[in-house]
Amino acid sequence: MMLSTKSESDITSLAPSSPSRSPKRTPVYYVQSPSRDSHDGDKSSSMQPSPMESPSHPSSFGRHSRNSSASLFSGIFRSSSGRKGSRKRNDKGWPECNVIMEEGSYDELEDKAFTRRFQALIAVFTFVVLFTVFCLIIWGASRPYKAEITVKSLSVHNLYVGEGSDFSGVPTKMLTVNGSLRLSVYNPATIFGIHVNSNPINLIYSEIPVATGQLKKYFQPRKSRRTVSVVLEGKKVPLYGAGSSLTFTQNGAEIPLILKFEVRSRGNVVGKLVRTKHRRRISCPLVVDSTRTKPITFKKETCIYD
Repeated sequence: MMLSTKSESDITSLAPSSPSRSPKRTPVYYVQSPSRDSHDGDKSSSMQPSPMESPSHPSSFGRHSRNSSASLFSGIFRSSSGRKGSRKRNDKGWPECNVIMEEGSYDELEDKAFTRRFQALIAVFTFVVLFTVFCLIIWGASRPYKAEITVKSLSVHNLYVGEGSDFSGVPTKMLTVNGSLRLSVYNPATIFGIHVNSNPINLIYSEIPVATGQLKKYFQPRKSRRTVSVVLEGKKVPLYGAGSSLTFTQNGAEIPLILKFEVRSRGNVVGKLVRTKHRRRISCPLVVDSTRTKPITFKKETCIYD
């Protein structure tokens, strides 16, 4: 009886220390992030604490959430100088950015591009005109510098007149001539050299070439003189009707001939862009004596220079 009976004081002292049978509820928290479309004035309403937040720390949680959200939101739009939200904002709350607009319209840009192209064409055209004028001046200044050709002498090494027949069997007189011609070439130009050559050099008897040779092409420097030699040769050239006028004596034969040829010279003044060309036609009458072995000399007035 004494063990089952408990006093009121014992019951009251044990009640607080005994655990409760019902489980303790855990408070639930959630934070609502601010909407991008919301205004600055709606921040306080969207960041209010939940009705189910803990009654033990209501003020600390609300203050912490507002401070963190405001710092995140304002940090995004912080200016490059470090100052917060001093820019103007549009109707959606975004800060306005300065957009660099290109001055002038599209038509003005096209006009400027056309003007630049036109100026480039004018510059190229001006350069071409000036260069052409310069080349013409140089060409005109180089024209008077013609190569001076002088026939010095002709040596006849072999001269023979005989009877024979041509390739078809027609009987005729035949003439064989072998000799060498000496020419003097002078280049008076002071700024360019010349390339010298000639067409066939002919010894002509009654309009029939009886000996032929040619001056090979060569280069002659500026302000220089050169003596060149050309071999003239003709072997058993048929004379046909012209041979009837040939007279023979015991001492040999004298044959009137004409020396005809043309000398060409070309000077590259400014490369291949500016060239000067000259031709000199020369004609020299002479009489060849088959008994003479000395060279035939020519005086300046003996030959015709065109």
